[in-house]
Amino acid sequence: MRLTFHGAAGTVTGSKYLLETDGATVLIDCGLFQGVKKLREMNWEDTPFKVGEVDAVLLTHAHLDHVGYLPRIVKEGFNGPIYCTAATVKLAELILLDSAKIQEADAAYANKKGFSKHNPALPLYTGRDVIETVKLFHETPIEDWRHIAGPVWAKWRDAGHLLGSCLIEIEVREEKKTTRLVFSGDVGRYDGPLYFDPAPPPECDYLVCESTYGNRDHPDASLLDGLDEVVQRGIGRGGVMLMASFAVGRAQQLIYLLQVLKCEGRIPDLPIYLDSPMSVNATKIYREHCDEHDLTEAQLCGVAGSCQVGDRPVLGGDAVHLCKTVEESKALNSVPGPAIIISSSGMMTAGRIVHHLKKRLPDPKTTVILGGYMAVGTRGRRLEEGEPTIRMHGEDIPVRAAIEKVPGLSGHADRSGLLRWLSHIKTAPKQTFLTHGEPDSAAALAATLRKERGWEVTVPAMAESAELK
Repeated sequence: MRLTFHGAAGTVTGSKYLLETDGATVLIDCGLFQGVKKLREMNWEDTPFKVGEVDAVLLTHAHLDHVGYLPRIVKEGFNGPIYCTAATVKLAELILLDSAKIQEADAAYANKKGFSKHNPALPLYTGRDVIETVKLFHETPIEDWRHIAGPVWAKWRDAGHLLGSCLIEIEVREEKKTTRLVFSGDVGRYDGPLYFDPAPPPECDYLVCESTYGNRDHPDASLLDGLDEVVQRGIGRGGVMLMASFAVGRAQQLIYLLQVLKCEGRIPDLPIYLDSPMSVNATKIYREHCDEHDLTEAQLCGVAGSCQVGDRPVLGGDAVHLCKTVEESKALNSVPGPAIIISSSGMMTAGRIVHHLKKRLPDPKTTVILGGYMAVGTRGRRLEEGEPTIRMHGEDIPVRAAIEKVPGLSGHADRSGLLRWLSHIKTAPKQTFLTHGEPDSAAALAATLRKERGWEVTVPAMAESAELK
């Protein structure tokens, strides 16, 4: 067997792991590279494996850095099954259609304004490619073994990171021996809002584990208290609060937490504008999966129903305005403060948040709230690091707005959380591979596992292969 790391190696994006066995070739995740230009340009390079030889794709969850390259390989000829949970099927379709739409719109805008180095500027893939991709999805129930191809079987277990997110347990069942591999996907936080705790990983021969926060812990403070303080400061400035958010997952968590704060009387009943067609549609999907929500925080202030916070819906209510059309989005330019606009993309690389930033960053009354991890090279990271201007659509926009960050608002387990999750594995795997982390994070977690647990740990480089004995 051979395992090759075609993404998320030395970086937190572009997850792609190719498992080759005697009888089947399976790709685990198929994500888009995001962040610095060098990474983004890798999306345009030749696909580093022969798509026609891949028997199936297994998805851990629906975030773009795990599914965003799928239409590209379908465009190149892949036509095998794509296996994932039911919620991931629905959310991935939304995310991919939005990705294609943004790419097409950005290419058209670049051609119109003439600021692209390419003539003409082209999208990586189109909505039509996404439609062909969606036809290949196969819903897979969690905790059930499924035959994938040849000797490969797989089981999905809740990862607590996003609706439908899972770790994937793979067994290569040969005549005389079974080899077990575990792919963590993105490990969720313990006691994270809206999601249940990640299921414990099983014993395994080989482990591929994320390391996004492998060298640091989240602040040891109440997430609700932190959000309350940031919102109160934003109210004091008198302007609009822009919350940059992943359209799927983070946006729903933010609405939920704001509803809890309102229910407890800690913040006024501010208008909340969810400005993203994808977020609006994702919120509807979340409402369809109420049984998969952990509403512990809501229960603290008196839950009235399975999807209620007090007397208001978890993801709705009179003060929550869902904006889908371009006209509704443009109308937010005249919304006075205090008010909250939740928009995507989460790292501010594209989407409607860019237009809101362009409009409101020069206003010192504005508060920009960063909700989670910001990859190197993204606008979110540049704002987090205090750059005085941000380039958008060919212009340098001055940053006079206050930049805030909600402590602990991340969907990833931190260093302690990862070690807690890994503690369920009592017998050291033959080899552990740390991926989906920047070099310092992965190296720090590797050193800890080697020293404290005596594990054999590798931090693979991009395109590195490992022979699995």
